[in-house]
Amino acid sequence: MFKKFLLTSLLLNSLISFSQELVNYTPIELKKNRDVFQIVNNDKKEVTLFVSDKIKVKAIRLNEKMQIIDSVSTDRPDKKNYDVMIGYNMSNGNPRLYWSSNDHKQVFSQLYNLETRQVTINQYTLALKDEKYLQKFSSKDKFYILTVIKESNLFKLHIFDQEGKYETKTIDLNALRFYKSDYTKTKLYGVFEENLLPFESPFSLQNIITENPTSITDGARKRKCYFSENQITITLDANVDYTQVLMIDLENFTVSEKIIRKPVIVTQYRSSLNSNSFYFDKKFYQIKSSSDDFFFTINDQDGNPLKEFHIKGDTPIDFKNSEIYQEGGDFGGKRILENSSQFIRKVNNLNSGISCYHIGEKTLITLGSVSELKQSTGQIAFGQFGLIGAVAAAAIFNPTMDSFNSYSNRKVVKIECLFDKDNNHIKDELAPLAFDKIRTFFDENTNVSSQTLFKMESAYYLGYYDNKTKEYIIRKFVD
Repeated sequence: MFKKFLLTSLLLNSLISFSQELVNYTPIELKKNRDVFQIVNNDKKEVTLFVSDKIKVKAIRLNEKMQIIDSVSTDRPDKKNYDVMIGYNMSNGNPRLYWSSNDHKQVFSQLYNLETRQVTINQYTLALKDEKYLQKFSSKDKFYILTVIKESNLFKLHIFDQEGKYETKTIDLNALRFYKSDYTKTKLYGVFEENLLPFESPFSLQNIITENPTSITDGARKRKCYFSENQITITLDANVDYTQVLMIDLENFTVSEKIIRKPVIVTQYRSSLNSNSFYFDKKFYQIKSSSDDFFFTINDQDGNPLKEFHIKGDTPIDFKNSEIYQEGGDFGGKRILENSSQFIRKVNNLNSGISCYHIGEKTLITLGSVSELKQSTGQIAFGQFGLIGAVAAAAIFNPTMDSFNSYSNRKVVKIECLFDKDNNHIKDELAPLAFDKIRTFFDENTNVSSQTLFKMESAYYLGYYDNKTKEYIIRKFVD
């Protein structure tokens, strides 16, 4: 088995190494302490890169061939008050970049007019005394900050429109009921206040970008959200028996609720059960497990069951398209687990999760679990993806890079499955994804920094500074 796996890995690596395209490189000498952020405009097939150091910010607009169209520079906001880039929106085709203080109470915007080469700034003070920050969302027209009001059933949205106007909207959820993981009745605030450590801290809300492959690390979060132009969907899975879904309408600022039940597993101890969900393509994908049972279910948007799979320790997993992989852990590297009982036991003992991703008309579904972050001495600098684990912090606001890098210093157990649009399993071979090719690239190229990773149409673009050649390089990767 090991020889077969090694031969397959070598073959895949040889194929992956030639599955990238150098699209642009620019000789440039970059100073240290530099951050990179990007805004992708798929309508115009353009991307604007923002490159900042402690003094300046430079906006560079690139066309679909990643060639420089124009650029403009301006002063970086005062780092004492505005230390992170947090998002963007657009105004008449020009990008507006938002910065904030660590507590999100101070927000600073820069509107870059790339035709006139002028930069217009605005400063905002957010009254967050009785609110807890949850998440932020960017779109072409608006930038949103979502908070929950203390000891209440109220969300609050802080909204910045394309003209730079700032307003707030309060969303009332008093008509709904909320419970903690142990069925203790609480308020909306209490659901987010619940401590799910060591894996998930209070008031965490994982933002899922379904256009990109989502790691099991992100898919294993119990509090997740999904953003579209007109809706924020929040899924709450701290309770093992159901998924509570809150859908915030961004036109009228009302909320609707759905309760998606999970399969029943009879056990003496509810604490021995594990479950989670993933919202994708207007369907709810759920898993639930004990030490002996594993359920995988697909439900429509109203919670009606579309497909259910149930396996036990002696049942083959006939809906998987991959081996059962274990990565990281005490022994490091990658192992193949031999049977269903190992998979069920390890999934149930860790933080279980799901992720879904479109490959053409097919859906790639990853089922598994992940451990909490381990900070051993040998792993801090070099994670599963090599040097990228040490420098990912350079991407201040880059969910694509975050998802790519999220397995560093963790144990991961997973299987991968292919389904068609009618929820039927497909017995096809799995081809390497763009993310797999990027990982292989970083395994072979460690002397890089100032990385950014973004998607335009169906391709991923990796930008990085080659410390040896003193060039900023952009490479293209496709699934």
